Amino acid sequence: MGHLTDTKQAFFVTGTDTEMGKTFICQSLLDALNNKGYVTAGYKPIAAGCEQTPEGLRNEDGLTLQASSSLDLTYEEVNPIAFEAPVAPHLAHQAQVSDEDAQYIPIDKIRHGFVHLVQKEPNVIVIEGAGGWRLPLGGSYQGKPRYLSEFVIEQNLAVILVVGIRLGCLNHAVLTAEAIRNDGLKIAGWVANQVDQNMAMQDENIETLKSLIDAPFIGKVPQVDGQPHGGQYLDLAALNL
Repeated sequence: MGHLTDTKQAFFVTGTDTEMGKTFICQSLLDALNNKGYVTAGYKPIAAGCEQTPEGLRNEDGLTLQASSSLDLTYEEVNPIAFEAPVAPHLAHQAQVSDEDAQYIPIDKIRHGFVHLVQKEPNVIVIEGAGGWRLPLGGSYQGKPRYLSEFVIEQNLAVILVVGIRLGCLNHAVLTAEAIRNDGLKIAGWVANQVDQNMAMQDENIETLKSLIDAPFIGKVPQVDGQPHGGQYLDLAALNL
């Protein structure tokens, strides 16, 4: 899972919730991979809360992944679906369309962007999700809910889970890991990202998570002011590249 060929891999990075540091971890992974000589591409298929610029809509997360990719990618290659409104992406999309048959964000466009990056032949593609595992894309014309996780399932991608270490993380992490596995996917590894420096018994919580999540532990990334990335804290060997 996650293998495109013998020399290419792709990982989908999801989080236990929004604002769990997915972009920071993706940047850290890309930087660590680049330092080891891998050819990399970052992919942020959906982004909301974008800023209108002379070049078009731009999202801080997408720009970060673009800058962290070793391949020279355009912004649109990194982030093909962008919304200005800082709301759930499917709501931003629905506010822009009038066709009742187009009320969900098309998975075809997400797939097309991914295949396009694969054709550029990076060794590793790091794909950042939006929100948590069950990000809604809206309902189809038949009324069926659509989720970003459908794309991950379709492509049979290995998943990296970012756990924001804060009160409540045990429940959120276990439920997310269960959902990923119930979808038939492999968790390639998980990262403990320190989002609450004042949380009590952080190390004890991480040890508990190690016993509850049956997947490799990639590392604990602390929040350090001025820190450009957290690649030094990640164990790439855990990913079996």
